[in-house]
Amino acid sequence: MSVLEKVRPEAPVTTRREPRVTDEQGRRIRVAELVWRYLLLLAVLALTVGPFLWQLSTSLKGPTEDIYSSPPSLLPAHPTLHNYTRVADTIPVWDYALNSLKVATANVVTNCVGSALAGYALARLRFRGRRVTTLVFVLAMLVPVEGIVIAQFTTMRELGLNNTLIGVVLPGAIGAMNVLLMRGAFRNLPYEIEEAAYVDGANVWQRFLRVALPSVKGTVAVVAIFAFMGAWDDFLWPLIVLSDPSRFTLTIGLNYLHGTFADDERIVAAGTVIAVAPLIALFACLQRYFFRGVGEGAVKG
Repeated sequence: MSVLEKVRPEAPVTTRREPRVTDEQGRRIRVAELVWRYLLLLAVLALTVGPFLWQLSTSLKGPTEDIYSSPPSLLPAHPTLHNYTRVADTIPVWDYALNSLKVATANVVTNCVGSALAGYALARLRFRGRRVTTLVFVLAMLVPVEGIVIAQFTTMRELGLNNTLIGVVLPGAIGAMNVLLMRGAFRNLPYEIEEAAYVDGANVWQRFLRVALPSVKGTVAVVAIFAFMGAWDDFLWPLIVLSDPSRFTLTIGLNYLHGTFADDERIVAAGTVIAVAPLIALFACLQRYFFRGVGEGAVKG
């Protein structure tokens, strides 16, 4: 045996530890608690996603399949897209979808731009009446839509915007909740960021566009999703202000399926899937920013 072999220490015997499941604070989660959490998440998932999956399954079933079978069958035996074709043959669904897309897009643009400007002014600028203005936005959230719908209709009639898509967009162009969301996001930004930009000679618009706004992309995404969903799903106000069928939005147009094909749930389900698909696509595109929420504003090194 050589000298090196005599001097070399023996490697310690390491015991393999079982992996531990911990929470955000590093505390260990017991197995029973973990199982209970997963069961609760599965129950919530079934309650939220289950109806949409059932509608999707119904829309893909052919006329020979029984949609009221017991036990119910989620997977169609012979999937078909014929129900979607029947929807397009019954009502001009793509024209209605285009009208809804115009309204929702305009609502997203006006809410993102207007809410960002108003929120930045309430959070950063110093002017007389700022607290009163913030209180007005809070009180505006407490007023139900049904209580002001007559005043809105009278205003649109006086402006000559009845039976126009602009009349549909204008009352919801800037939402009070969206303004308060942007105000909270801008208030979370450290003042040192803008102070450094001010020392470098940046004016208010430069500080807003180049410093503050890029730091709250997540909140802007939240506002965009809320604005799109609110405009796309709105039924009451377009029903009141629109009278020309060629300007109907998708929610109003799909209402004809319930009256004409009340006994054929397959077509109604197909129309529902058509209405929900753009919302899913929008959330899939913005979900990366959506989960940042209003807790933004940290300094990036």
